[in-house]
Amino acid sequence: MADQLIQFKNLKQINMKTKSSGREDSRSSDLNSDMSGSDIHSSQLMELFEAELKDIYWAEMELTKEIPKMIKKATSQDLIDALENHLAQTKEQVSRVEHVFEILGKKAVSKKCEGMEGLIKEGKEIMDECEEGAMCDAGIISAAQKIEHYEIASYGTLRQFAHTLRISNAADLLEQTLVEEKAADDKLSRIAVTAINDQADMEESD
Repeated sequence: MADQLIQFKNLKQINMKTKSSGREDSRSSDLNSDMSGSDIHSSQLMELFEAELKDIYWAEMELTKEIPKMIKKATSQDLIDALENHLAQTKEQVSRVEHVFEILGKKAVSKKCEGMEGLIKEGKEIMDECEEGAMCDAGIISAAQKIEHYEIASYGTLRQFAHTLRISNAADLLEQTLVEEKAADDKLSRIAVTAINDQADMEESD
């Protein structure tokens, strides 16, 4: 009887250890599953981040070629100065995007941005169709601000992606450009309100 009791106790201890081990394995499996899901989401977000970065890289490089055309067509000195200043900023922004690629350990590669291509095309059409003067300057401002709004949206999204992915140095670089784009847009608005639009109205009435 005593032997049977000892055997029963031993069997009970084995069963308890087995159940405890099973619970630990289950918790470990759940944790691994959660980590795997998190890794998948991070990987997918990183892919989207890189894709958006390639788009804006293409856009910025195209703008270094298109802004000089706007400068050549503009007549308002305030507008010319603003565009020349932003051209210098755009060249610096290209370098920043390249730096972000370096942070990611990736080669800087561009991919045609359909949205920016459409905005650039629209800007060219405005400049081709309008006569030189205040009306054309107003059209250039309109086209330039549409481009700025697109860039503001793009850089805002890229900055948030970088924050979410915890790439703080990349987020800081993108924030710098975002601030510049907002300032450029504000500058164009002030030029339009204070000079270009009033002069364009006068030309239309004549």
